Amino acid sequence: MTKHFAIIGAGIAGMTCARTLAQAGHQVTVFEKSQVLGGRMSTRDTPFGGFDHGAQYFTVRDDRFEQALQTAPGVCKPWSANAVRVLDAMGRVVEAALPHREKHWVAKPGMNALVKAWAQPLDGHIHIGTRVMRIQRDALNKKQWQLQTDGAEDSHHVFGGFDGVLMTIPPLQAQELLRNSKLAPAMAKQLDKVQIAPCWTLMVAFPHAAQPITLGPQWNAARSNHHRVAWLARESSKPGRSQVERWTIQASAAWSQEHLEDAPDRVQAKLLKAFSEITGIRATPAHADVHRWRYAKTLQTLGQSHLWDAALNLGICGDWCTGHRVEDGFVSGLELSLAVASAA
Repeated sequence: MTKHFAIIGAGIAGMTCARTLAQAGHQVTVFEKSQVLGGRMSTRDTPFGGFDHGAQYFTVRDDRFEQALQTAPGVCKPWSANAVRVLDAMGRVVEAALPHREKHWVAKPGMNALVKAWAQPLDGHIHIGTRVMRIQRDALNKKQWQLQTDGAEDSHHVFGGFDGVLMTIPPLQAQELLRNSKLAPAMAKQLDKVQIAPCWTLMVAFPHAAQPITLGPQWNAARSNHHRVAWLARESSKPGRSQVERWTIQASAAWSQEHLEDAPDRVQAKLLKAFSEITGIRATPAHADVHRWRYAKTLQTLGQSHLWDAALNLGICGDWCTGHRVEDGFVSGLELSLAVASAA
């Protein structure tokens, strides 16, 4: 029997849910509060090229993920970040490479390309720039659900006729939505244990330099022990990217939490200083911008791949259920959708 599911969130978990249920013959409608798809698998487009300012790469450990990637041939390519350096607080290499040798993959031309590829069959069933404010019983059929939403220019809409609602959003947002809707208090309570750290991300471009000419260090990616910075990557080293010298710098969880509410220009100045200290690049970038992720790195997981209330037909999933990797988001979305499909 075909059912209609509302999916809240269009990151890797949400799109995995949507495509799996659609492949099982169900109808899906996706709601995304941002203006773009991808969640943390996002790419910031600029005149100098794109920046993967969320997830930098992904690994493939689950056979189901490997099979799913084959449905988007040519989109994902290996990246030489598997030779990533580890730096001390002064930017000196203290470890030549990560201990493991598994491949690091990126989507091209940006990390959001994978989510976009999976979204193509759902064209017309995805509402971007649409925040779900409340879940309630459908006015025409009390066995179904309807969603109250806010959109562009304070527009308000009600979408109805849903047999189930799946939330693929950060746990605090899921809790807020359930509590605003006065639904499933026990499910909301289960999310209390999850802890997720924020992350400030700096993006800089130096258009006077393009590969094979590079500025600063000869490595393309590094984990850093600098108190402000946890990760640096030369975006132009990734396959399928513009060759203009561009760097993405992600702050440490502790520093991001400490400076969570700082003004963006203050954060930018501090991270630019740290970037110079680590890389030795003193040139002023032609482009610099920052982005704040409130929910970035999972510190305490849910401990299971998803939550599913078959009586209410409400579900929750996300990478934070079991970790913070891209693949964790995929597995969480897949296992929730399989549970939903088996109960439909």
